[in-house]
Amino acid sequence: MHPVGTPSSLVIDRLAWRDGGFTPGTRCIPEEMPVAFSYNRLSHAVMMATPADLEDFARGFSLNERIVSDLAEIEEIERVDLPAGVGIEMRLWIDPGRMAGLESRRRRIAGPTGCGLCGIESLKEAIAVPGDPVPAGHAVEAAEIMAAMAAMRPAQALNRETRAVHAAGFFRPGSGLLALREDVGRHNALDKLAGALSVAGQDAADGILVMSSRISVELVQKAQRMGATILAAVSAPTALAIRTAQAAGLTLIAVGREDGFELCTHPQRILGSGGT
Repeated sequence: MHPVGTPSSLVIDRLAWRDGGFTPGTRCIPEEMPVAFSYNRLSHAVMMATPADLEDFARGFSLNERIVSDLAEIEEIERVDLPAGVGIEMRLWIDPGRMAGLESRRRRIAGPTGCGLCGIESLKEAIAVPGDPVPAGHAVEAAEIMAAMAAMRPAQALNRETRAVHAAGFFRPGSGLLALREDVGRHNALDKLAGALSVAGQDAADGILVMSSRISVELVQKAQRMGATILAAVSAPTALAIRTAQAAGLTLIAVGREDGFELCTHPQRILGSGGT
């Protein structure tokens, strides 16, 4: 293997089958490794992720998973690279009150097995609409949705190298694409973007979240927790994602391509759509 000038990718040797024969060559591929989050020395989660923008990832994950309610409750973040490629630990120290709440949640999750009511509670929480409906936000022209989707592709530097990672970006009409984060996991990319926006003091309700993936319910939930009002993606959403976006008041746009897009929920934010 040939290392590239980034911790996020490698160049490997490969044989390509073309025109009836093999040709040697190389390919750039994305890195994927375990990234562990711990809070006040208590292990919480391990995600398979691209090892880039990990402080953004730690902040955004903490916000989107409601471990903290704002960045002021994160007192310190430390990155620890474990030996022999085992992975990376992101150690966070958070407000003691928030830590008590996290420990209480962990105890509920680790309740007795075989308890039907516990299982039902967990399932309901998994598909719940998280908190209040999204704010009213701003109405935008359909052309702004097209501009947001068009701006995402050239900004995907790692995907341009590897053709194997997802992106989440934030586009503000009049300002353009203000931030974009990439990862092998689409959920991770959105968490990284959430962290970046929180550090920059950007309000997600002021623009359009764009994603290079399909939209599942977890992405709708994360977008709502970020305070976003418009979420646009290149692929189709799931049925549960649509139901959740409808309940949350989120405008969900799917199949955003060069020739147009499909508007699934709350059309009132897209001018000219006839939504009420």
